[in-house]
Amino acid sequence: MTAVKKTKSNLPGAGPGRPKGVPNKTTQTAKDAIALAASELGGAARLVAWAKEDPKNESAFWASIYPKLLPLQVTGEGGGPVGLSVHVQFD
Repeated sequence: MTAVKKTKSNLPGAGPGRPKGVPNKTTQTAKDAIALAASELGGAARLVAWAKEDPKNESAFWASIYPKLLPLQVTGEGGGPVGLSVHVQFD
């Protein structure tokens, strides 16, 4: 007799799951709470003041905070691949 592996799709009461593109409510709630706390702590002006307080703070801003705004994947024009050209010169 062959055992049937239990997966999410064949467990009793299992549904199709969250549709693609629907945000996780817990994650959004956490992001909203962090944004509210940042606003209450002085928002952008306070962040700038903190970064200017110490060179280590500014370094932390550029190394850890700012990169979170950058896209995770870099694409070329119109969403296509990134073009690359290399010029090698031998003298």
